[in-house]
Amino acid sequence: MIKKFFWIIICLIGAAAFGAVVGVWNPSEKVNALWIVAAAACIYLVTYRFYGAFIAAKIFALSGDHKTPAFTMRDGIDYHPTNRYVLFGHHFAAIAGAGPLIGPMLAAQFGYLPGFLWILIGAALCGSVHDMVILVASVRRNGHSLAQIARDEVGPIGGIAASFAILFIIIVALAGLGLAVVNALTHSAWGTFTIAMSIPIALFMGFYLYKMRRGKVGEVTVIGVTLLIAAVIGGHFIPGSPLEPAFNLNRNTLIICMALYGLIASVLPVWMLLCPRDYLSTYMKIGTILLLAAGVIFIAPNLQMPALTKFIDGGGPVIPGKLFPFMFITIACGAISGFHALISSGTTPKMISSEKDIRMIGFGAMLVEGFVSMMALVAACILLPGDYFAINTTLSFDQLAAMGFPVDRIKELSAMVQVNVVGRPGGAVSLAVGMASILGSLPGMKGLMPYWYNFALMFEALFILTTVDTGTRVARFLVQEMGGFVYKPLARRGWYPGIFISSLFVVGCWGFLIYSGTVKTIWPMFGVANQLLAAIALGVGTTIIIKESKLLYSMVTFIPMLFMFTTTLTAAVQLIISYWTKGRAEMALGLATLHTILVSVMAILAVVALVNMIQRWYLLVVKKEGLAPRSPDGKVLYPNVAGETCDANELHL
Repeated sequence: MIKKFFWIIICLIGAAAFGAVVGVWNPSEKVNALWIVAAAACIYLVTYRFYGAFIAAKIFALSGDHKTPAFTMRDGIDYHPTNRYVLFGHHFAAIAGAGPLIGPMLAAQFGYLPGFLWILIGAALCGSVHDMVILVASVRRNGHSLAQIARDEVGPIGGIAASFAILFIIIVALAGLGLAVVNALTHSAWGTFTIAMSIPIALFMGFYLYKMRRGKVGEVTVIGVTLLIAAVIGGHFIPGSPLEPAFNLNRNTLIICMALYGLIASVLPVWMLLCPRDYLSTYMKIGTILLLAAGVIFIAPNLQMPALTKFIDGGGPVIPGKLFPFMFITIACGAISGFHALISSGTTPKMISSEKDIRMIGFGAMLVEGFVSMMALVAACILLPGDYFAINTTLSFDQLAAMGFPVDRIKELSAMVQVNVVGRPGGAVSLAVGMASILGSLPGMKGLMPYWYNFALMFEALFILTTVDTGTRVARFLVQEMGGFVYKPLARRGWYPGIFISSLFVVGCWGFLIYSGTVKTIWPMFGVANQLLAAIALGVGTTIIIKESKLLYSMVTFIPMLFMFTTTLTAAVQLIISYWTKGRAEMALGLATLHTILVSVMAILAVVALVNMIQRWYLLVVKKEGLAPRSPDGKVLYPNVAGETCDANELHL
């Protein structure tokens, strides 16, 4: 009875807060940011408790008795049983890149209401479902990648189209994520030092946890967090010191350093760098977001950005397109992300110790990311609109005033963080300013604004780099998998020449795109790529559920899939036209052509995959051909390592 009463209270608070944000109560007054925090927290809690439990129990019947590939295919490199909390840290760090931070910040130009609604609904009903479905599918198929699952479940044509689409998409996605961190750390010695120090700290944690004090998660957490805080504080002394030239790096040098990091991190064993670094950064990220939420609750700032701006019809200085469809591809990972499917069928399923952990890791991590996006939206919208646009565009103050957004406190903000923040587009700087404004408003914190600003930059970079290293590893899996059809040893697990060559190819591709692109060209392309992959993954998930004779339950993936294909293909067409017309005036002809080709190829491959899936659904639903075999007692049978069908309890034996 107490539990029921608790959930009733949570539902009522969530409903009241939602009504306040959308203007049901006191529509003429400014909305307090506190209502956004309350609405997101309550609705995500209810979603996890009830919708997540429904999917886990009714659709997949997750059980702790089912053996996982982390044990049966253990190799010490990629397949490795991992503590659920450490793995949650790795998974969250891998999926939570630039999208949940930068996307809502850029989309704030449309007003706070569209972003609030899409992040809330998208993360709860689309993104969390997407992540969990693919994670279950991969765990029950020996950790297979999304591309391999598509080939097995949809068919060879759709599978091949999906494989190439995924490869194109992940490279573009990594370029979009990497571009944000390059913009954030260029000539930022303090932030670069802190990020650089996180690497040896993570290496030490890996050896401590797996070699020196095996399994002592609590000990290594205290040590790691202490060292990271010391790195943040120590970064203050780098500017002006003899060490400054080593960390005050220009754009091209940062690109090279990041590419080298991605290459090294993607070939080292997961326990050595990937897991401890992601674990370390995740709980710092979550702690920072909770601190930010506490700051919002304590100071209760009003949102300064209007619910809707005149840019919903297009012509905005940050995102040039209209609200539909560009708001959806701009927010990207904050609501749903195809990149997550690569993690859910890449590193994470190879480390899951029990199916019981899937709901927390797959479904729960996405809801946490949705909450992160809400906090980024708050950080954007508490800034005065003129100040927001002064940071995120290169327009003059007079031009912004003529558009109806006079600049007010930008010089004061620059002085407070001790950095000139005017004309720093890309979202990273405005997010850091917004976060520093909230945290600096806490009692006794105003004098620490420069620390909070640089801490926020480091916070953003940690989000992004943990996705870059994991994403490069996942892309390497795919290149090896596809390359194995041409040269068999390339697909062999543990063959280091193949691992190195595949990683080098991936890093070279996304490094070139970062070098040649800008926020205006790369970020929309990243958004289209990311959302198209989410649509493909939802289609694959729909196929799997239908194949198991659960047609009604397939609606949980089918409806979001329809929306994602409709929205993102519309955006792709508009983006192709924009690159080919406006793009040629702003970029070199070769780059405009390259970007046009990339978006066109991704859209065509996604359509081919969709057509093949529709054909597959017709055979499954109408012809009843290809349904999953079942045991005499009605349990679904899965293919094991030897290609034989067996019950999930014997899947990996």
